[in-house]
Amino acid sequence: MTDFRNPAAIAPPVGAYSHAVHVTGPGQWLHIAGQIGVDAQGTLASGVQNQADAAWKNLLAILADAGMGVQHLVKITTYLVDSKDLPAVNAVRKEYLGECRPAATLVVAKELARPEWLFEIEATAFKGD
Repeated sequence: MTDFRNPAAIAPPVGAYSHAVHVTGPGQWLHIAGQIGVDAQGTLASGVQNQADAAWKNLLAILADAGMGVQHLVKITTYLVDSKDLPAVNAVRKEYLGECRPAATLVVAKELARPEWLFEIEATAFKGD
């Protein structure tokens, strides 16, 4: 069972996420490595919004391959190289997550593993038996 937690004893989340996700019972965990904005042929998308879109498509393809969907995401970590890109990547995130609110962390880093990468996302998912 997955329970999204936002206790009344603390301030509500400042964005589209939950403070915690409590998972109980038997099931399957999926840990997804950082996904960047490349298509199936390995071509890097241009611009942060297109890179975010491609990375989310990759993440959803991995979930689908494991028989899961966005509703099974319990934690995501997003990496950006420029905080000014937050509105653009939040729009992409909303398109893919809808009303799903996994626990989330956003990191703005000086750069990612390669200088042309502007966005990366990693995730953990759980599907109860």
